[in-house]
Amino acid sequence: MRQELKEGNRDMFSRQLDAEMEACLDAGNQMILFLNRRGTASQLQCRSCGHQMRCAKCDIALTYHRRAGRLICHYCGTRHRIPERCPQCLGYRLSYYGIGTQSVAEALEQRFPDTTVLRWDRDATRNIADYRELIEKFRTGEGQALVGTQMIAKGLDFPRVTLVGVVNADVGMHLPDFRASERTFQLLSQVAGRAGRGKLGGEVLVQTSLPEHYSIQAALAHDYPGFARRELM
Repeated sequence: MRQELKEGNRDMFSRQLDAEMEACLDAGNQMILFLNRRGTASQLQCRSCGHQMRCAKCDIALTYHRRAGRLICHYCGTRHRIPERCPQCLGYRLSYYGIGTQSVAEALEQRFPDTTVLRWDRDATRNIADYRELIEKFRTGEGQALVGTQMIAKGLDFPRVTLVGVVNADVGMHLPDFRASERTFQLLSQVAGRAGRGKLGGEVLVQTSLPEHYSIQAALAHDYPGFARRELM
């Protein structure tokens, strides 16, 4: 996504994902878009080099608190002033990342107005009846696109899903939790399994500003032993 930005694309969808979504829908198939964030994310990240502001003591993402006007570590409580420049590349392109599943669903509806977009997160499905209704709509083809959080990553078997798009893998990676890298690897591995469960096959596309991160590399290679060795260090 850093390269997309350099080439002028400021949309949440890369040109490749946009093309894959169009091809999927034109073929009459279904797709799943995954973003593990319901509301607004609050990480501060450099859009030039991908550097993310982290606590030096705890090695977890610092959270922006608007009222305090500070970046705060939710583990040790350390407070940091908001930098004007990226401490890694000294650039000024620092951005708060704030898209959630609702933003993705709305963008999808604008991009493909003839497509029925379903959203599955804790806000949209509050009880078992909502859950069953949504599952039935997608299973019968009433909905062509399903947008959701980790609730859609496990156990679902929809043979007509030929595309899974991870809108922003970095969101999970930068959660204020020391297990964030492990969680990212787990969710990417699981959500990838939602595509290609039928005879049509499938494709998974992961959008990230940090493609070199070991969690993403290991998930793409299905390399659990390699990930475990790196993580245990």
